[in-house]
Amino acid sequence: MHRRFISGVAAAALLFAAGAASAQDFSAQRLSDDIRAISADDFQGRYPGTDGEKKTLDWLQAQYEAMGLEPGGPNGQWLQVIDLKRFTPVADAAKASWTGADGQTHVLTPGTDIILRAATNDGKATIAGAGVVFVGHGIFAPERGWDDYGDLDVAGKIVLVVSGEPDGDLFNGPYATNYQSGAYKADEAKRRGALGVITVSKTSATDAAWTRTAQGNSRTRTLTPGAADLEFSGAINADTAKTLGLDMAELTPRLGTGDFRAFALPGVTLSVETAETIDTLRTHNLLARIPGAKRPHETVIYSAHWDHVGINEHAAGDDKVFNGAWDNASGTIGVLEMARQLKGAPAPDRTIVFAHMAAEEMGLLGAYAYAADPVYPLETTVADINIDMLPLSGPTRDVPIFGKGQNSLEDDLQALAEKEGRYVSDDGQPEQGFYYRSDHFPFARAGVPALMPWHGVDWVEGGREAGLAAWKAKFGADYHKPTDEWSADWDLRSAVENLTLLYRLGLQLANSDEWPTWKPTSEFGQVRAASDAARK
Repeated sequence: MHRRFISGVAAAALLFAAGAASAQDFSAQRLSDDIRAISADDFQGRYPGTDGEKKTLDWLQAQYEAMGLEPGGPNGQWLQVIDLKRFTPVADAAKASWTGADGQTHVLTPGTDIILRAATNDGKATIAGAGVVFVGHGIFAPERGWDDYGDLDVAGKIVLVVSGEPDGDLFNGPYATNYQSGAYKADEAKRRGALGVITVSKTSATDAAWTRTAQGNSRTRTLTPGAADLEFSGAINADTAKTLGLDMAELTPRLGTGDFRAFALPGVTLSVETAETIDTLRTHNLLARIPGAKRPHETVIYSAHWDHVGINEHAAGDDKVFNGAWDNASGTIGVLEMARQLKGAPAPDRTIVFAHMAAEEMGLLGAYAYAADPVYPLETTVADINIDMLPLSGPTRDVPIFGKGQNSLEDDLQALAEKEGRYVSDDGQPEQGFYYRSDHFPFARAGVPALMPWHGVDWVEGGREAGLAAWKAKFGADYHKPTDEWSADWDLRSAVENLTLLYRLGLQLANSDEWPTWKPTSEFGQVRAASDAARK
């Protein structure tokens, strides 16, 4: 955090503003009451496109109108319409073959040798005789000095790629980077002009993992808004790869050295054809705002997803409603309460937006839709502060965050936490991949510095051993289960602590002319750097 020295009238004004800002009063009782309201059975588990969605968004809009906030959506509306395209394979439409240097054509059997999907654009793919290249992990990471593509031109070709990323500290050790994701690999291939991406499995055609993947390929997929608009995607097993000239047992050790460079498969071309039916699910993000008094075009966003997984008539037992009180009625109400407190502070210099995202449980789709078609330009969005599942415990010393080491927001949060005798830590669970599982991530992927706090386990009363055991027990008992219901016994003291810190952080950002930055080793710095001129 940059510090600047001020004096005289300016100093007095800042002290007055700081005093007013510190007067916030997050109410555990109000949090509890409002969480109870939107996680009741009659909200039907808040599934997108249902009456439960309408009831939820109507309730939120009424709260914001009562506070006196402005609509924050497109054209002065409360809602941002999100149309999600859902793709289902047409039976027996998939066809594939390859031709070698000898000119002989070999048919590939869909579901056995190859898996194909056209779950993008118009749901149709017809590609004849495209060249094939192997790009290893398919990673270009200049901040790490890593380039699998090298000088190979893949425009108009089909890219073969392996999943994941190299092991070791260069790629964050036990914590995965964005480079491991299929979405990144597709983005990079598309940016270089590829027609499609095929993931090369290291398993054989008879391996159970491959057969399970093939059997699940007929499921309906919902397109992630803003995803790479490739003609098709797919997968092949290690046996098919070998027939094309790729020996994965021999190649795999080379892929993690940093010396690998992509290469074309000599004389090999691939032809594919497949088709999907398309239907649309309409849902909505809800946005409210407090306009900035001095720099209204610069925006700080607080976000949380309003949705959960709805009603499952096939669920075991009598309770079929997945109420989602913790996940994420709690975060939804956290953002609502944040708006209530910030409305009571002096008008901020920058605009503050309160964004309730749709379809997070379907793959962060509302947040991806916002990032693909933002109401407020991403170039001048200062930060996203995301709230997902408020902590349910007594006071904690730690303030864990997802993605520690990514950007300067954690340093700002650390400075605020230290004043309360607390400290910022990582989430402590690299195996969970939490950084990629909530609505901050589409913002980060688009280059906007984003912060996602999590549950502290270093309890003031009982220490880390007691806190971690309690968190694991709660998560195991209720996460994505009908038992995730409101309880009058919830301890929301830690929630109030964290919301207070996030309030101070947001207000600090909203009244500054500084811009949070990505750290030198972050994969998102290069994305943000492309729009540096907009923040001069």
